[in-house]
Order: sequence, then structure tokens, then C-alpha cells
Amino acid sequence: MPELPEVESARATIEAAALDRPIAAVDDTDTYECRPHAPGEIAAALVGRSLTAAHRQGKSMWCDTSGTDGDSTPGPTLGIHLGMSGRILVTGPDGALTQGGDWTGGRYGRGGDEPDRKAVWDRFTLTFADGGTLRLFDKRRLGRVRLDPDVSRLGPDAEEVGVDELVERLGRGSAPVKAKLLDQSVVAGVGNLLADETLWQARLSPRRPADQLSRDELVRLHDALHDATKDAIRQGGVHTGEVIEFRHAGAHCPRCGAQMVRATVGGRTTWWCPQEQV
Repeated sequence: MPELPEVESARATIEAAALDRPIAAVDDTDTYECRPHAPGEIAAALVGRSLTAAHRQGKSMWCDTSGTDGDSTPGPTLGIHLGMSGRILVTGPDGALTQGGDWTGGRYGRGGDEPDRKAVWDRFTLTFADGGTLRLFDKRRLGRVRLDPDVSRLGPDAEEVGVDELVERLGRGSAPVKAKLLDQSVVAGVGNLLADETLWQARLSPRRPADQLSRDELVRLHDALHDATKDAIRQGGVHTGEVIEFRHAGAHCPRCGAQMVRATVGGRTTWWCPQEQV
């Protein structure tokens, strides 16, 4: 599913191509994607406004909106969650496409820019006064669009969290360190692949109880998390991590050659190097 790096690419897409364009129409008729809002409710709140800023914390993304008819009072916040495979596609008035979100090379990330795509896969659409659009392309229908989303329960963003804060948050409790990384209230933005890449870079076993890690190990984990996150953003997604292609039966650690092992940790399929990740 899209993790922090993929959501950041979707946020950057909105920031680069969708801001300050008056909204002329909204298709919010997908009652599952737009729940709990009734069809037309989001449209009534947004038509005549513009998106003014795009924000992200972890995997959550939201946009500020303008007032209407010259009113300086901001409008509601528009929350857009990509679900497990969503993409944001923005067209300019000339039809030029800017897009971001789930990896286009994956099974579900493809097809958003094809003219013969199934119309139902566009789960939510803003049409701008200049004729361009912003679409949430989501084949699996697991995304979410809502007004004024509550992000208060999220932990600090994985890309931005400081070392002392992460050490304090991860060091509480005896849950496996991977389970703590996946807990969005502890640190926001880490999914299954980013967790495995981070722990491999930090040379830590995903099954280690978090409260048994030394401060030096937690600092090493913090540095690995920042490096893995920034590298994935720069290279186009978590699938680009150094160990990701070796997460399968019969694969060997790309660093030392030991055979990778598999188990379920934190409810997720987990791969690691038994030689180096201790």
C-alpha cells in the first residue's frame, strides 16, 4: 500500500499543479469513498473555493481551501487518503498531466492516465474552472475523502521526527520494535516495506522488544528511518529500498549473503537477515 513516500508524491502533485484553481464542480457520488458524507455534501462545501495548500503527516494528506466570493475566511479542510493503491492525477487547462501516489509499476497503480480506463475507478473528482481536473484514481476502492479529517491521533511524521522524540516513543513497552514502527500513533508514515528496509539498514531484528533496545541502537534506528524515508521519496517509492527485492523465499541478504528469513511480526509478513539483524 502507499506509505509515506508515495503519499508525499501525491501531496507534491497537488502542491505543484492544483493550488489556486477555482473549483467549478465536484463528483462526490461514490458513497463508500466519501463516507460519511452524502452525495453532494462535499461538492456544496467546495464549489467556488480553491485549494490553497497541501499538507501531509505520515500517510495522511489534506488540503486547505479558500473562502468564496472574496471572503478571506478559509473554507473546510479536504482530507484525501490514498487507501492501499490510490493515485492523484491533476490535469492542467491544456491537458498536461501531473500525478503521484501508488507506484505505477504495481498491479493497481496502472491505468490512471489511460483514456479508456473504467470511469468508476475515478472515485472522486474536482473539476476546475479552467477545464482541468484533480482525480483520485483508486481501483481497489479503499481510499477515503472527507471534510475536516481528524489527524490528532497521529504520531510525529517519520520523515521529520527528532532523535530524542523517537527514542522516547519507541522505547516504551515490550512490543516488538517492528510493531512499534507500524503503530501510527507512535510514529506516522511507516508501513510494512519501509519498516523492513529501516530495520535492515539499522541491523536490528524486527522481533526485538522495543524496551530492550539501547539508546545507541534507537539512535541508529532513527538515522536509518530518516535515510530510508528520504531515499524512497527521492527514488519514487518504498519499492526502491535496497532490501525490498530480497523479501522472498530463497533470497539472500544483499550485504552479507545470508539467506533471508520470514515470520509474522506486528501482524505483517516480515523478512530480515538473521546474520546481521540481531
